[in-house]
Amino acid sequence: MKRASTLALALALALTGCVVGPRYRAPDALPPEQVRLQEALNNGAVTPSPLPPQWWRLFADPELDRLVERALARNTDLRVAAANLQRARALLSESGAARLPTSDTSAQYTRRRTAVGSVPGVAGGASPQAVTTDYFSLGFDASYEVDLFGGVSRSIEAARADLGAAQAAVDAARVAVAAETARSYVQACGFALQADVARETAALQERTLDLTQRRLSAGGGSLRDVDQATVLVEQARAQVPSFEAEQRAALYALAVMTGDPPNTITDTPAAQCHTIPLARQPLPVGDGQALLARRPDVRQAERQLAADTARIGVATAALYPSVTLLGAVSLGSTRLGDLGKSQSFGYSLGPLISWTFPFNGAARARVRENEAIAGRSLAQFDAAVLNALKETEQALARAGAATTRERRLTRALAASADAARLTRLRFDYGSDNFLQLLDAQRSDAAARAALAQAQVDRASAQISVFKALGGGWEAAP
Repeated sequence: MKRASTLALALALALTGCVVGPRYRAPDALPPEQVRLQEALNNGAVTPSPLPPQWWRLFADPELDRLVERALARNTDLRVAAANLQRARALLSESGAARLPTSDTSAQYTRRRTAVGSVPGVAGGASPQAVTTDYFSLGFDASYEVDLFGGVSRSIEAARADLGAAQAAVDAARVAVAAETARSYVQACGFALQADVARETAALQERTLDLTQRRLSAGGGSLRDVDQATVLVEQARAQVPSFEAEQRAALYALAVMTGDPPNTITDTPAAQCHTIPLARQPLPVGDGQALLARRPDVRQAERQLAADTARIGVATAALYPSVTLLGAVSLGSTRLGDLGKSQSFGYSLGPLISWTFPFNGAARARVRENEAIAGRSLAQFDAAVLNALKETEQALARAGAATTRERRLTRALAASADAARLTRLRFDYGSDNFLQLLDAQRSDAAARAALAQAQVDRASAQISVFKALGGGWEAAP
């Protein structure tokens, strides 16, 4: 018997390290010509320089820097992702514990009353005689499952990949938080600027209305001129409340991004911003290969593929027998004082071989299920790579267009302002009529509003580029 146990143990140890299931290999990288950023070619608005970790500092706005760093430290979405990361670490520790023996200790006291038979000498039989006994026991059990076919190893491999995916999810949340914080700040500044433009336009139109009313009182002009000037005044005034409300809405969103109650943001420097932060230098975008290596969502998809591939091995290992080494020692006696004596000592030792033979096909179906899950994860990884390239190309295209639009609207505003100034002078000297003055002022107001919106669009497009590039997580707290 002892020899058989020794042979079983030797066989189990010899088979340890045989790992079933597919061996994971990361998907091949795309060739350089397929990851080339087309929109970055011959584009003066970008440069192939590497993306800096804290890209928001390119906007040269200290308040923006403060807000982004605060959001990266206190945002609630990041706290959720961090908790998921801690959970993944705990699950990895739990999986690793399967490599170690498990043990149990026990202490038991039993008081038993049993019948032991009839009392002799009593005619017609007698009632059973009851005996009461005490029993004290101490025990220690240990077991160790030999990882014959790598089920435990594959489980640890899957948990380690899950941990990598959770870390990538944290980094992806950091990218989104940094970008959306910057976008909310830009929107708050932009709406404040647009409200300023609307108020300045209304003030200009009010001066024109006052002049028109005085001309009518002096017998010049007409009531139609007064009505037309009144329309322009009220249209300009009507825009102000909308811009002010949108500014407050952006500030409330900004407060939540930084982990603060919404009503605390109105007294901060962000509420006083009336200048749109812009990255005036060419945007550093690097290349496509660096992009894919940096994007957390691509890394997350790759780690998920690794985890699902390892789980095929876990399911495959369940098709084979398992060997568990068992051992137990115990002390037992009817008297507490006899527990330490040699006659109270007992033990057991030996291997346990068990095999749930897959007659009904359920175990093999689980293997096929995990193979299908791994196939889905591979498709999701490919989609993540293509989506990263697509988002970057789209962001670069829109950023280039936004830069060109802002530059042209800047020239248009200079021309419209000069035209409005000259028309006003000609009107004062009687060379132009009132309708020409109103038309020139209307064009100037529209050019100012369009430029303010173009600046917001350009800043937002630049932020979208940085978000698509997947930066901002490297130096996050």
